[in-house]
Amino acid sequence: MGKSRRIRLLINLLLGSACLISTVTGCGAANGPDRPDGGGLANTRARGDTGDGSYRAPIVSPGPAVVVAHTAPFVAYNNKTAQTNNNPDNALVLSQVLVDPFVIDGDGRILLNSDVLVSAELTSKDPQIVTYKIKPNVTWSDGQPWNCHDFYLAWLAGSGTTPYFTPATTRGLDHVTAKCRDQNTFVETYRSPYADWRQNYLHRAILPAHILERETGIADITALTPTSAPADLKKAGDFWNSAWIGFNATTMPASGPYQFDRSTSSKQTVLIRNKAWVGNPGGPAMIVLTFVPDGATAVAGLANRQFNVVQPAADPLLADRLRALSGRGVIFEARGGSTVEHLDLNLASPLFKDPVVRTAFAQCVDRNKLVDELVRGVRPDAQPLGSLAFLPGDAAYSDLYSDTMVADARKAQVTLERAGWVLGSDGVYSRAGRRLSFTISHDGSPAHSRAVELIRTQCRQAGMEIADGAPPGHPGNAGIRDRFDVALTTSSRTSRVWSLADRYATTGELNDQHYSNLALDAALGVAETASSESAQTDALVTVDRLLAEDLVSLPLFQLPLMWAYTSNIDSVYRRASDGVTWNANEWTIR
Repeated sequence: MGKSRRIRLLINLLLGSACLISTVTGCGAANGPDRPDGGGLANTRARGDTGDGSYRAPIVSPGPAVVVAHTAPFVAYNNKTAQTNNNPDNALVLSQVLVDPFVIDGDGRILLNSDVLVSAELTSKDPQIVTYKIKPNVTWSDGQPWNCHDFYLAWLAGSGTTPYFTPATTRGLDHVTAKCRDQNTFVETYRSPYADWRQNYLHRAILPAHILERETGIADITALTPTSAPADLKKAGDFWNSAWIGFNATTMPASGPYQFDRSTSSKQTVLIRNKAWVGNPGGPAMIVLTFVPDGATAVAGLANRQFNVVQPAADPLLADRLRALSGRGVIFEARGGSTVEHLDLNLASPLFKDPVVRTAFAQCVDRNKLVDELVRGVRPDAQPLGSLAFLPGDAAYSDLYSDTMVADARKAQVTLERAGWVLGSDGVYSRAGRRLSFTISHDGSPAHSRAVELIRTQCRQAGMEIADGAPPGHPGNAGIRDRFDVALTTSSRTSRVWSLADRYATTGELNDQHYSNLALDAALGVAETASSESAQTDALVTVDRLLAEDLVSLPLFQLPLMWAYTSNIDSVYRRASDGVTWNANEWTIR
């Protein structure tokens, strides 16, 4: 396995488990209806939604500064590298600093950002060509144009066409060749149809090409191609990979409503209005993001108005404390996010090659008990997850595992005994000299440790001996080395097709389960290329059904998100991938 892939997997595991216990959660846009537990949930549509599929920053009454508490510091301006990999704490800051060609609202709708683009359209179907037309008056906070050069750099860095850039993922851009037709027209030509092209430059991918040119001596980034001199590519790649780590106000201009103030430090990020921003000014005069690692401290700070908004990790105890502040003008809200928890079975393991063992294991796991102990303290209405492709509330969602994951130890025993497994005097089944003993690997977080403890107890009654595989000293390394029987992990449904193809396609970049199903590969191919949403959904329904039939992963639950804020602020709403600040420019402070 390559170094960048190992880094990417490690960060995914760390951030995924952190969604529940130890860090700010920001793990992808949620879908489906939102069910708050606390004050009335704000409108999840962006206030700038024009109703025609586009977004324009709304006119908002100017207000005072707001202070947001979050649990890990801002560490990188470039959040797209294998090292940073869409770190949610970076996203929390960058959502107001760097502008995207599209805006994703609180329900996952993708809207054209008409403050900066005239259009972004599929201008040819065969071959597939996408044309972005950029408004000519858009600039960075340092006065330089925000234009095609910046899009070209995002493509060059993310396409995987040169080894000198190390992006977290190349999916989508690996289908593309790109060029600047002129300063404000960027054209993508696809080698094969690709339905999710709007995802290519989301999540703060557009970085300032003029800064890279200035700092590296490269005269024109658009003259640099994958076949250019390796020395030039290396200069550009080295800068993109590492120079935008940390904080340096001189190399980190803003293209969005807010820019960095020079008072930013390792403990506090200070954002002020970007006077060069082409859209309507943001509401808060200043956004101060304060590093507060302890959730209880953040809650106390909200209670005494030291903070206006808090985004702690989803934790039942903290949720109760925040609910208790309702009489003091604090609004608490929670929802299900797009990050889901599941058990991944390694089909290269001698035990889990056997569908009988996979079935018996599924039968003894009590999903409802896991949800009750780990999730319902935050979201009392939460239910076990029954799909690997869809989230509760999606029109296509169906619990495909209710007939298999029955939480019945005796039924699991019957399944095993019918296949020739014999219960030993030690209470563990064996067959042909092999004991039904295996390990659940995980990252060692408190939430995962508790989940494994519950599963071990449940399945011990079914004659299975399960070891806790939390690795000592280096979270997540068991899964990274492909040496696992079962891995308790998480994945995001921000982009379903990306996530499922990476994990379950025969050639998937993250397919460490050694799973292959040609019918599933074909359905994923349709999902990636379908031009209509209904065709893509139908293909994903097929993928979901095939995964359930093969029992390659066992879905457990949807990880919850929670946030709270003082009642004098309007429009605070948590969107998973960019956190609570995704629409901070729209906040009105009374």
